[in-house]
Amino acid sequence: MGAGATDMGAGGTAVRHAARRAAGALLGRRARLRWVHLVLGGALLMPYWLLATVVLGTLDPRKDSLVQILLYFAALGASLPMAAVTALVPTVRALEGAAARALCAPRRAAEVVTGPARSWAARRRTAAWFVLHLLFGGIVSGMTLAGAPFAVMLVLRPAGTEELWRFWEERGVPGWLPGPVLGTALLALIIGTSAGLGALLARWAPVLLGPTPEERLADAERRAAVLAQRNRLARELHDSVGHALSAVGIQASAAARVLRSDPEFAAEALAAIEETARGAVAELDAVLGLLREEDGDAAGPAGPTLAGLDDLLRQLARTGLMVDAEVAPRLDRLPAALSREAYRIVQEGLTNVLRHAGPAGPAPARLRVAPAGGRLEIELTNPLGRLRAGRPGGGRGLRGIGERAAALRGGCEAGPSDDGTTWRLAVWLPVGGER
Repeated sequence: MGAGATDMGAGGTAVRHAARRAAGALLGRRARLRWVHLVLGGALLMPYWLLATVVLGTLDPRKDSLVQILLYFAALGASLPMAAVTALVPTVRALEGAAARALCAPRRAAEVVTGPARSWAARRRTAAWFVLHLLFGGIVSGMTLAGAPFAVMLVLRPAGTEELWRFWEERGVPGWLPGPVLGTALLALIIGTSAGLGALLARWAPVLLGPTPEERLADAERRAAVLAQRNRLARELHDSVGHALSAVGIQASAAARVLRSDPEFAAEALAAIEETARGAVAELDAVLGLLREEDGDAAGPAGPTLAGLDDLLRQLARTGLMVDAEVAPRLDRLPAALSREAYRIVQEGLTNVLRHAGPAGPAPARLRVAPAGGRLEIELTNPLGRLRAGRPGGGRGLRGIGERAAALRGGCEAGPSDDGTTWRLAVWLPVGGER
């Protein structure tokens, strides 16, 4: 008995939920918005229909009633092509798209474009939507303006309708039946038609007012360009500011340790911190300047090149990191973009040595930068500390090095040696590589 009552209660709850969903679909907020949208479509149809009626009315000079009714329907058919032609104006999609978003659920509304149609494919889709909007709007408007008052009259049976009731009674229809039943049925028909046609328009809105395949491709290309620019800025900020902060941290720590025992070294470390900070601010201004340019890809980021490699090594020497550098001459003849990327790669590699050298302090490193076989080769090795051996995958810096190398159609390798005592970073960049 208890199980049966539970099943009945669950069934009643399901029925109530279904009834609420049906009522919402017919009379809910979105259904009302769709009705308003359809009535506006009927209003937009009127000028085209009146023009077609005037033109076709000349075909019936005798004004026969049956012919006039047929001409009204013919005028409806003739008005739709005229509406389709006017919908080819690009701004029509912007207006219709903005209005159609109210018809759809939020997830589908985002698929509707609210910009002007810039291709003929988009214009043809907009014309098809506009014709459907006006056709469905004309149907719903006619039913609402003519059918709704008649249905109310049938339900309420106001004075002056005696002849109508007498007409039904003479044919054997009970006088109480036609009014309430037929009026309610007519109202239900109007509401159901409006909800159904509104739902059809909402279903077709993303299809007809959504982006064309060409627009989707162009949007994907724009997103890819924005993402590439963001990654590029992130790499510049990571390599320039990250390097400066690492160097400043090491120098500040060294100055704090010998502040009393070796004031001269501490003062030298503080001067190095000041110099590093000023250089970092200058590079930060250069990187942030890219954000103010309308075309960030037109000009490469301003920054140091391989010509400033000696300054970088001297700066690192102040932190205690000694580098045995083998740098080929005449690197200033390399293309500017290649030289900038190569400098950032060397900078990030040395910063990783400085940052992850292990508890024993900065370890000596070997650096080789030289052209060979039509490409620029960069090789950096350093003994591994105990902490570094546990990070074979590297962090953002190594990923940024790989992205820089790939942007110039080069490659890189990074990882510990087989015996786990040395870390090696090798990068090769084609001298004629293009982004």
